Amino acid sequence: MIETTITNQEFGLFQRLIYKIAGISLSDAKKVLLVGRLTRRLSQYELASFGDYYRMLASGNYPEEVQTMVDLLTTNETYFFREPKHFDFLRNEVIAKRTSPATFRVWSAASSSGEEAYSIAMTLAEALPNKPWEIVGSDISTKVLAKAVSGHYSLARTEGIPPGHMQKYCLKGIRSHAGTFLIRPELRQKTSFFQINLMHPVEADIGEFDVIFLRNVMIYFDPETKAKVVHNLLPRLKAGGYLIIGHSETLNGITDRVVSVHPTIYRKP
Repeated sequence: MIETTITNQEFGLFQRLIYKIAGISLSDAKKVLLVGRLTRRLSQYELASFGDYYRMLASGNYPEEVQTMVDLLTTNETYFFREPKHFDFLRNEVIAKRTSPATFRVWSAASSSGEEAYSIAMTLAEALPNKPWEIVGSDISTKVLAKAVSGHYSLARTEGIPPGHMQKYCLKGIRSHAGTFLIRPELRQKTSFFQINLMHPVEADIGEFDVIFLRNVMIYFDPETKAKVVHNLLPRLKAGGYLIIGHSETLNGITDRVVSVHPTIYRKP
């Protein structure tokens, strides 16, 4: 019989494991969430307890299952044009004052299922209609990245997308795809996605960026992890480039390698 409760000791093991892998600090209040999301994995492997499941993950013999566990515990809420003032800043301050003919590049560093990356894509398509641009999106979760690559969403997710953008950059599904929409191919072709763990130096060949979005992910990190993540990202930000974080986040006391230009917006000298 599978035990669907978890002891404090077992929960502590998972807290340390997800912190080690993803830098996420799971509070004690997340115990119910963890049980709800991982119980099916115990059933999948016919394991009797969460302790057995932890020992399986820690053995090093099941890397795909470790990734599944990470996917289940790191899926975060996101939506199109979240915190819209950041997109206004990107359009009116960064792009409007830009003079370089080089390809304008933006990294959505915690892109989840892609809504942020495609919101950026729509913004760039409008602001740079005849100039080159490209976007990289990344996340630690392979599950949400698969969704992002598809660019396929429920019509219930359209709140926040300006009506003109919806008509211009999205294709409404018909017949078997009714009730959904697809980001147009011309935007998806300029948007690439990579699995990147921000806890480690970035090894993927993604180049440098004019702007990096790192929004609504550091709220899950302690100060030490925040500093590590920002340290890993900044080598990829061009001099004069902008780092944008979430409205409930700050870099005060985290790094002195960027300067604040607006609340939640920083510039690399």
